Amino acid sequence: SAARARGFVSGLDPRGGAGAVTNTFTLGCVFSVSGDLLVLTVASQETDGFRRFLRSAKHFNYTIKVLGGGETWEGGDYISPPGGGQKVRLLKSALEDIQEENKVILFVDSYDVIFSSGPKELLKKFQQAKHRVVFSAETLIWPDRHLEDKHPHVREGKRFLGAGGFIGYAPNLKKMVSDWSGADSDSDQLYFTKIYINPEKRKSINITLDSKCRLFQNLHGALDEVVLKFEDGRVRARNVLYDTLPVIIHGNGPTKLQINYLGNYIPNLWTFETGCTICNENLRPLSGLQSEYPVVVIGIFIQQPTPFVTVFFERLLNLKYPKNRIQLFIYNQVKYYESHHEPHVRTFLEYHESEYQGVKLIGPEEDIDPVTSRNIGFEMCRDNIDCEYFFSIDVDVVLKNEDTLRILIELNKPFIAPMMTKPGRLWTNFWGALSADGYYARSEDYVDIVQGHRVGLWNVPYVSHIFLIKADALRTDLKDPDLFESATLDPDMAFCSKVRNKGVFMFVTNMHTYGRVLSTENYQTNHLHNDLWQMFENPVEWEERYIHENYSKVLKDAFIETPCPDVYWFPVFTDVACKHLIEEMEHFGQWSGGGNVDNRIQGGYENVPTIDIHMNQIGYEKEWHKFLLDYVAPVTEQMYPGYYTRAQFDLAFVVRYKPDEQPALRPHHDASTFTINIALNQVGIDYQGGGCRFLRYNCSIKAPRRGWALMHPGRLTHYHEGLPTVEGVRYIVVSFVDP
Repeated sequence: SAARARGFVSGLDPRGGAGAVTNTFTLGCVFSVSGDLLVLTVASQETDGFRRFLRSAKHFNYTIKVLGGGETWEGGDYISPPGGGQKVRLLKSALEDIQEENKVILFVDSYDVIFSSGPKELLKKFQQAKHRVVFSAETLIWPDRHLEDKHPHVREGKRFLGAGGFIGYAPNLKKMVSDWSGADSDSDQLYFTKIYINPEKRKSINITLDSKCRLFQNLHGALDEVVLKFEDGRVRARNVLYDTLPVIIHGNGPTKLQINYLGNYIPNLWTFETGCTICNENLRPLSGLQSEYPVVVIGIFIQQPTPFVTVFFERLLNLKYPKNRIQLFIYNQVKYYESHHEPHVRTFLEYHESEYQGVKLIGPEEDIDPVTSRNIGFEMCRDNIDCEYFFSIDVDVVLKNEDTLRILIELNKPFIAPMMTKPGRLWTNFWGALSADGYYARSEDYVDIVQGHRVGLWNVPYVSHIFLIKADALRTDLKDPDLFESATLDPDMAFCSKVRNKGVFMFVTNMHTYGRVLSTENYQTNHLHNDLWQMFENPVEWEERYIHENYSKVLKDAFIETPCPDVYWFPVFTDVACKHLIEEMEHFGQWSGGGNVDNRIQGGYENVPTIDIHMNQIGYEKEWHKFLLDYVAPVTEQMYPGYYTRAQFDLAFVVRYKPDEQPALRPHHDASTFTINIALNQVGIDYQGGGCRFLRYNCSIKAPRRGWALMHPGRLTHYHEGLPTVEGVRYIVVSFVDP
């Protein structure tokens, strides 16, 4: 929305929602170190950049007067010259009201400007320039290169004038703009340049350039010159070419990303001593809220086959946010995968749809492309007058933090994303910088942010997978229907580009641990329970889904039992793992006949046959070997001191016992150094009878626990038998290790 006031002294409103500027741009008092200095700037809209400018001004107690509030901007933009004449008109008008002869006026842009130091240093450096008017200087000449030869040469430094910042005494500035009669769309840069290159006017007004960037630092053409300087609990920009500390930093021209980067630190937004100093400013507290929580539309996007979708919906249910204040928009893409994720979505809605304020589902049969689906989701929020936020989540996001939505809302930014990672990698869902062609580049602080050495709120050029956006932004700055469309960029990159160009800052926060993003590149869909095969691609999620919650206690707290001599019993599989293994085998269905002749094994003859399916029949041998190495070998080496296993196996299989098929197994030794036997279902519920008896010790285990592994020597000492299953169906998974 356009700023309402014109020509008021400005500060920041401590209550102002998302750091909003008040209608009169005033805090009710004047921040001023020196009454001789007044900062004039032009702003027709309350952009994030404008709020950043005002915050930096308040930090150093500058006195600000904002011009142009309520006006439509007709001064063009930095991409397509000319432009900026509207600023000259507004300046000329404002100067007419200033009568003090010794009044120093600083005139700067606002959306892409930050203060790096205070008025005292600025005035001192201005006086040291020994001229009545000082302009910022640039490396590049713009907009008319033909005027290059007419610029005075300087002994050292930059020789071209920059119109984005200048400081001078009011009478001299009045004289400088006195003959302005151009249109708002004319070039202010060209106007001031022509004055400067005219020797008589330059001398009469007493103009010079800040050639060594002591007062002003224009970033265009000078990116290699500027670094952050951290010292004594303070951070500012340093020009390494001239060894100067400029007071005002201007992201002129195509350097908006660079000023955003510097603005993450300057002035003292983040330092090594204090950490983040703005993370608790302008919050929107939800705790103890008397009225109802804001309404949120959560957009869920399933655009490709993805593992652990069932877990995604479980985590969605666990979000600590009132479901009656949430509307769901679910997009399940592409006909080719219709049968894969449709049951997951259908089951979730069958049990939980009624808990939410509303649900809109777009399924594969509607043939809606991904870009259109994003726009439909935004429209669902825009069109609902009660909607205050749109929370976009791709289904490959593992949302571990149940407070994520609350945290993001309380941070109160127009656009904010939680930082998501991939285990063991430096990958995240944000980019710290962009390359020249608009793709990924690593910012100087990226690794520190990812690894948690720098924690805070970061204005970045690109986010993906998950973000929260205010409905007000969707209804104003981001109301265009083509936000995701581009002839050259992917939809997510196109979206971020348009958000940036609209002046909306995209923040990412790493103040908490929020979760991860799954790897989906090699996800296969040719099994019943495809997630079982995710040990290599997504090992963390696989472990959380399939490894027993008490397994970690086995090694750490000796959470292990010894039901018979040298037989160890410990938890290893979750109920879900057991269920999925049984169903996967029954879905495969090619159970052996239980006879001695068995072409699946070397030699083709089995002495002690069972009705079973081997792991290699379902393509699970690599995953099973990794399971043995990661979860069985450590227990083996702890319980059998001095023995080290490489977890080699010839046979690993799921056995099925049924009273009318094969109820039991005769006494035998195993062809292994040690054997793993894991119960996959529950005695007394799924079957009656069953168990294992070790004859040498006359010791039986008649009530095996689902998901618990029996580990015992295979040869010589542990002659054993499978006890009869008298009712139901019993399943176990057996592995002969180190044959």
